[in-house]
Amino acid sequence: MSELRWHPLRREWVITATHRMDRTYKPPKDFCPLCPTKPGAFPTEVPAEDYEIVVFQNKFPSLQPEPPEPDVMGTDITPVDLAKGECEVVLYSPRHDGTLAQESVKHIRNLIRVWKDRYQELGSREEIQYVLIFENKGEAVGVTLHHPHGQIYAFPFIPPVQEQELLALTQHRQKTGRCLGCDIVAQEKDDGRRIVAESQHFMAVIPFYARYPYEVHIHAKGHKPSLAALDSEWEWDLAHLLKLVMVKYDHLFGFSLPYLMTIHQAPTGGKFKGEGHLRIEFYPPHRSANRLKYLAGCESGAGTFINDSAPETKAAELREAGPKTVAEMED
Repeated sequence: MSELRWHPLRREWVITATHRMDRTYKPPKDFCPLCPTKPGAFPTEVPAEDYEIVVFQNKFPSLQPEPPEPDVMGTDITPVDLAKGECEVVLYSPRHDGTLAQESVKHIRNLIRVWKDRYQELGSREEIQYVLIFENKGEAVGVTLHHPHGQIYAFPFIPPVQEQELLALTQHRQKTGRCLGCDIVAQEKDDGRRIVAESQHFMAVIPFYARYPYEVHIHAKGHKPSLAALDSEWEWDLAHLLKLVMVKYDHLFGFSLPYLMTIHQAPTGGKFKGEGHLRIEFYPPHRSANRLKYLAGCESGAGTFINDSAPETKAAELREAGPKTVAEMED
């Protein structure tokens, strides 16, 4: 069963997808469904002996191109709707034990082009309003398949976090005539204390309003609404800085740092279509090498985050971790 149920108090859709309880959970390495299929071995989702980057439909999707009819009847205050959309899996590498941080800049640039292609292809569908590209990395964030991969959800609505951001962008533009994303970049550049690293076209910062101690946002310095607006030069530049940030994360405490990563960009439909300023956000759950930040009562119950560290201090720590610049990093 997969359906949309309306939350009347929060005014947002909740996806109810009971079939996902049956999805694969931490299989042994020899039975990983995301590795290449080897001759005579366990058949996987990839019927090839090797690959570079692979995209396929999620076997346990929350959203489906042809979803079933809802199992329950809605009411005036709690309507239901079809869970129409698409959920895809993006395999970064055939290596089971690798991470995206260990890939070459060239490989990451190719991944950016894959993200760009999927954003445009899925976003061209009439029913799709927002394409969310994300990665869940590490058991600390609940990952059940260790093979390096990300996901793409194509929504039939604009998700609530993105809707709030897009509303803020729209209101700021109406009030000032400027892009809020561009103004945030200018403010961080002027201050300088929260900058972790930067390249010609992108800037990585722990933002003034960071909710996690080591939360990093990679902003486009110029106004680019989405990945679709990037030419080859910008793709390469983003690939360099993206790798640098992930390498810094892995040097921070001496282990591969878990994180949630999401790409924020313009919606492909709805009232905010075309509005946006491209950025990639990372939310590592670690607040120290052996302590995690959990979303407790204030965060989960009230939606108000409590950050027990200063972004300026944590940005300085992350700046000093690993390579200091893109130029120092070997592909």
